[in-house]
Amino acid sequence: MFSLKQGHRIFIVIGCHQAAMNIMEKEGANVADCLYSIAVHEMLSGRFRVILEGSTERVLHANLQPKVVETYEPMQTRHAKNVVLDILNNSKNHQRHVIYSASMIMSFTYGKITLTSYTDPKVIDMNRFSVHLGQAVRLGAYLVDAYPILHFVPGYLSQLKAWHREELAFYNGQLDAHEGTARPFFKQYQLRDKEVAFLEGVIFGASSDATASIITIMMMAGATHKDVQACIQEELNGVMGCTQLLMFADQDMLPQVTVFMLKSLRWRPVSLGGFVHRTIKDIIWKSYLIPEGVTVIGNHWAITNDPEVFPEPHRLNPQCWIDNAGHVCGDLWFFTFGFGHQVRPGQHLANQSVFINMALIMWAFHPSENSAVKIDTLAFLDTANIHAAPFEICFVKRINENVIRELCAPGK
Repeated sequence: MFSLKQGHRIFIVIGCHQAAMNIMEKEGANVADCLYSIAVHEMLSGRFRVILEGSTERVLHANLQPKVVETYEPMQTRHAKNVVLDILNNSKNHQRHVIYSASMIMSFTYGKITLTSYTDPKVIDMNRFSVHLGQAVRLGAYLVDAYPILHFVPGYLSQLKAWHREELAFYNGQLDAHEGTARPFFKQYQLRDKEVAFLEGVIFGASSDATASIITIMMMAGATHKDVQACIQEELNGVMGCTQLLMFADQDMLPQVTVFMLKSLRWRPVSLGGFVHRTIKDIIWKSYLIPEGVTVIGNHWAITNDPEVFPEPHRLNPQCWIDNAGHVCGDLWFFTFGFGHQVRPGQHLANQSVFINMALIMWAFHPSENSAVKIDTLAFLDTANIHAAPFEICFVKRINENVIRELCAPGK
């Protein structure tokens, strides 16, 4: 754990598992505040972005609880089957196909049934907005957060203001276009028009971007760890065979798939730097004082590579998280979706999406490296949620193609 100072602002960076548990989890109520950003909250978001502002968070929490998320399973399965068909038809674009989340989120939010591809202009626009947010949330990206007087410098924040106008116009247009099919929870709460408009964007940015990144990381992990892949597929053979698709109800019988998900998230965490918090009171940990009002960051990469908790941290070994009875160990704990009181409300929806996608991909294919072009498993783009740099995977069919197409066909 170490501290940094920028002007009058103090940052505490946590890089070990025990400190994260004691400070970010046990003291979670005292580090629950978000760091206010003029650039992000005011200029880019107009104070309406729920993941950072919290003004409409009750809508997300109420409709993303585990029991409610179970009702979305048929929709998630439908879109995951489409990802399998997309890979079957064009495996070279596998990283683009997992933008599956965009079509699923469109259905979740607006009741849109038509499957959306990565070439859909709406998907391209929404991904661009996620890139804008990722650029703006980086600490130090805009000096106005350290020196608020810059807020009054003509033209200094014009780019953020332009992005905000573009984003708001897009979301308003989507609401108008889907007025008759939008999910009813939009209308159950007394939200302002801008809050309703940004709700869809928040759901996409928080869920779709991260989910697509996680699925890509898991395809990379499967392709580069043949022994792990073999264990998963042996388990899938025993539960599903070759002539039927799995259902979410089968998950309890698939511990290998579950620990593969968990271990991959530890192996390559989707948020390397973690999320920013602010203390609301003094915290004492060992001989350290963390003062009220400072910024606290749990660095996911450092925490996941803590050798005291994760021996051989760069090795992907899911078997160590399965007990002697063949069940997933109950003491697994990691912070993919945040710490303490700031765990992201979409975690259950994201976990379900990742599970059904990876199970179906591993059922249908043997993903493997091209022997001539090895995958660099440490090559990632510089974005808020990490995305793997372009890499090649060979998808060899392990199930008869006609069977795959029949079982994954729309309406099946």
